[in-house]
Amino acid sequence: MSLQHTYYTIDKVSEALFKDRGSKFLAYAYPIANKDDVKKRLQNLKNQHPKAVHFCYAYRLGIDKNDFRANDDGEPSGSAGKPILGQLDSFNLTNCLVVVVRYFGGTLLGVPGLIHAYKTSTQLALEQVAIIEKEIKVTYKFTLAYENMNIIMRVIKQFQAEIITQDMALFCTIQVDIPYLQHEKFLQTLLELQAMNTIELVD
Repeated sequence: MSLQHTYYTIDKVSEALFKDRGSKFLAYAYPIANKDDVKKRLQNLKNQHPKAVHFCYAYRLGIDKNDFRANDDGEPSGSAGKPILGQLDSFNLTNCLVVVVRYFGGTLLGVPGLIHAYKTSTQLALEQVAIIEKEIKVTYKFTLAYENMNIIMRVIKQFQAEIITQDMALFCTIQVDIPYLQHEKFLQTLLELQAMNTIELVD
């Protein structure tokens, strides 16, 4: 069995609206990279919707999908965050956040009604955005003298690596993301260059 080397996420922000007995459920789906993104998106929505009563959300992060959270934000336990997370799983998504902003319409919907509303609004938001398959990347960081820059740039190009950061100080420190299927050969090449004192791998 081959190792997984891709994952599915959404390519941009999406919005959808679901209404039930006066209540409005505004669902926002976001591609995210980390938990800081979650905090920023939530805060932005709270600034946009100061009169909303609930900001329920769920996210999954990471390739193994073990980093996740479902938040009911004051709704009955299991009636909001869990249905949102369930839709993320139904679409097989990770690195994705959905926040559903609720404006209360005066009529209690009950737990079954809430589950339906949060599930449906999330589904509508995810149906309106393209789902993309992305290749898993492995990150490497190393330092080198400037006279070896041409060597390492050829290696980076050869293995289709993407430069994430470059710190030009006394030495050059470079951080790259390499496609998962290329990373073992790339690491072997780096180790060979390190053995020749051309570069130094950084933890």
